[in-house]
Amino acid sequence: MKEKKTKVCMIVQDKMVKGGIAAVISGYYGSKLEQDYDMIYVESYKDGGKLTKLWKGICGYFHFAKVLLFSRPDIVHMHSSFGPSFYRSLPFIYMASWAKKPMINHIHGADFDEFYVQASEKKKKLIKRAYSKCAVLIALSAEWKERLSQIVPAKKITIIENYSVLHEDALSDRLERKPNNIVLFLGEIGKRKGCYDIPAVVSEVVKVVPDVKFVLGGAGSPMDEQAVKELLDKYGVGDHVVFPGWVRGEEKDRLLRKSDVFFLPSYNEGMPMSVLDAMGYGLPIVSTNVGGIPKIVHDGVNGFCCEAGDTKKMAEGITELLVSLNTAHELGIESMNIVKNRYSLEKHIELIMKTYRLILNR
Repeated sequence: MKEKKTKVCMIVQDKMVKGGIAAVISGYYGSKLEQDYDMIYVESYKDGGKLTKLWKGICGYFHFAKVLLFSRPDIVHMHSSFGPSFYRSLPFIYMASWAKKPMINHIHGADFDEFYVQASEKKKKLIKRAYSKCAVLIALSAEWKERLSQIVPAKKITIIENYSVLHEDALSDRLERKPNNIVLFLGEIGKRKGCYDIPAVVSEVVKVVPDVKFVLGGAGSPMDEQAVKELLDKYGVGDHVVFPGWVRGEEKDRLLRKSDVFFLPSYNEGMPMSVLDAMGYGLPIVSTNVGGIPKIVHDGVNGFCCEAGDTKKMAEGITELLVSLNTAHELGIESMNIVKNRYSLEKHIELIMKTYRLILNR
C-alpha cells in the first residue's frame, strides 16, 4: 500500500511578483519538496494597484478556508514580511490557529526597527499575539533570530538561510572572455537598497574605468526612480547607467552571465536572494555589512563588504575588481565555492523538510 504523503499548505505569492520572497518560493516548484510532500499552494498576493492586491488577498483567504475545510493539511507554511505584508498575514495566522493547524511563518522582512522596535505598544502587542500563534518562525540568519527573539522565545525560531542555484558554465565563460566592464544591480530601486548612493559611486569608478556601465535591473516608485536619475545627471554620469526595468527569466540570466561585478549598496536586508543568485553565477560581490550579507559576502574573499553609505569604499572595491582581472576571477570562484559548500537549493530544501518533520513529531 502506498504511503500517504504529509499535506503542506504553503501560502505564496503570485509567480510573477517582483522581489525576494517570490524568488525563494520559485525554487520549491518541481523540487524534492513536491516529491516528498503533498504540496497545496494558496496565492495571497500579486503586484498591481490597490484593488488588484485587495482582490487577490480576498481570493486567497477564501481559498485557504476551503483548503482547511476539505483538504485538511497537516502543516501550514506561510511566507511573510513586515509592513503591509504582516497585516495581510493575520487572517491566515488566525484561521490556521482556529483550525488547530501548526503554522510555520517564514519571515523575509528587512526593517525590524520600523516594524517592531519603534512601533506603538498597541502594535507590539498585536505582533506578539500573532507570532505567538505560530509553531515556528523561520529566520534568515542568526542576526535575525536574535531580533525576532524580542517577540517570541528563541526556541520557537529556526534559522534557514536563503539559497542559490549553481551556473558553473557561466563562471567558466567569464574566466575565458574579456571583461565587459558591466556592474549589475538587481532589486527595488529606492533608498533602502542604497540606490541614492549609486550616482556617487559611478562618478568615482568612471575616473578609472571610463567605459564602465552600471545596469540597474529593477523598479521602484516613480519618485525614487526620478530622484536617482536626477542625481546621475547632477554627477554627470547618466550615460554610464542603464535602466532595463525589472528583469527575470532569460533576460536576468543573460545579464548575470554578461556582468563582471554584482553591486548591492543596501542599508537593510535579511539575506538577499539577488546576492546569492549572483554568487551562483560566480560573480564577485560589492555590498554592505547589513543583515545577513556578511554571512555570504566575506570581505576580501569573494568580494568587498563595506559600511552602508560609504560610497568611496564601494567605488574602490568595484574599481579594483574591474581593473584587476585576477582578483575578480579569484573572488568570483570563491563566490561559487561558498554557494556550493553551504547555500545550495538542495541543502535549503532539506532544512525545510527537517522543520516539517520536527513539527509532525511534536
